[in-house]
Amino acid sequence: MRHFQYLSDDQCKSIFHVSPESWNKDSPKEILANALGGTLYMPGTRTQISNDILTGKFLNGQYAGLTSMVICLEDSISDDEVESAEINSIVQLQTLYTAVRSMQFSQSNLPLIFIRVRNPFQIKKLVGDLGAASTILSGFVLPKFNVDNGKEFLDQIVMVNNTYGLSLYALPILETKKVIYRESRMETLLSIKKILDLYDEIILNIRIGATDFSGLFGIRRDCNTVIYDIAVIRDCIADIMNFFGRVDQEYVVSGPVWEYFQSSGPNMKHNNTNDRNRLEFSFPIDNEYHEAFIQEILLDKSNGMVGKTIIHPSHIKLVNALNAVTHEEYMDSLSIMHHFHSQNGVIASVFHNKMNEVKPHYHWARKILLKSKVYGVLHEQQSFIQLLQFNERVHL
Repeated sequence: MRHFQYLSDDQCKSIFHVSPESWNKDSPKEILANALGGTLYMPGTRTQISNDILTGKFLNGQYAGLTSMVICLEDSISDDEVESAEINSIVQLQTLYTAVRSMQFSQSNLPLIFIRVRNPFQIKKLVGDLGAASTILSGFVLPKFNVDNGKEFLDQIVMVNNTYGLSLYALPILETKKVIYRESRMETLLSIKKILDLYDEIILNIRIGATDFSGLFGIRRDCNTVIYDIAVIRDCIADIMNFFGRVDQEYVVSGPVWEYFQSSGPNMKHNNTNDRNRLEFSFPIDNEYHEAFIQEILLDKSNGMVGKTIIHPSHIKLVNALNAVTHEEYMDSLSIMHHFHSQNGVIASVFHNKMNEVKPHYHWARKILLKSKVYGVLHEQQSFIQLLQFNERVHL
């Protein structure tokens, strides 16, 4: 698996100064945690999951660029669909496993696949029912993760890993009242962190349930509003990052879901000025929210998050493209890392537009270089727009 796999070799060379590297579900956790990109949720009742993957829709088509997905058995299905969704999910995964086992499909081309369960005991049941097919799973998404159920969720994953020789990860979602309500937030986040620290080897990624948080206040943002404009959600995200984004024991946190989607993307072009980062957007009336979506992803990045929960294939390319490392970020990071090991102090950026302080910027530089392996480094005159403008190649 590799980000932007839909690009031809020539297209990659024209866009990337450093091309994205390949990885798979057995790659080091540090790589996988950053490689999720836009993680697409699909309801467990969807009967075309295996067909969409095996026919290559994530390489060419509406799913182009997909590198991680979640089969959801929780909020995306009704309570009376749970059993049928479980059966269907097992069938879909066993179909994929059979195709991989018979060498009709390469496991290296499978996106990372997770299941969002409803309760801890569903984990043991699903792994048991899947049998050998559980080896193509990457882990479980744990909804409404809290102090009361967190240890039980994680114990179940440790148990199936030990019993069946698996290496499944946990992706807890923070989305409950005790996390968002100010009077209980600090104590709750501290208690959750203590639990996660005990199981840090299997914690791949922390998700933020902004939709559930908003619902607790009767709020639903419109398509022109980024999540950081909703004050109660913004404050909660800040506290989550304060607990889980620290460099002394750093977790990777992903940006919350964007709820809106459309059938066609926006028309974007560079503003004809000397500012390479300034963009002009030309939107049809029904696509106005795209500018807010871009702004939200950029704010996710600015606040230390990597990747994003998505609910529509049209989001895949945009989220992943905006996580590509710019040439300026990369060169500054190389300079900072070089001087950290040779001398400290302050050095001028090779772009002559900023000062790089070696010690304070060290951890930022380390994270940028890690992301550069996963998402690649753009050429100096290229931006995420070029990644969106290229049509995916056709795989025969």
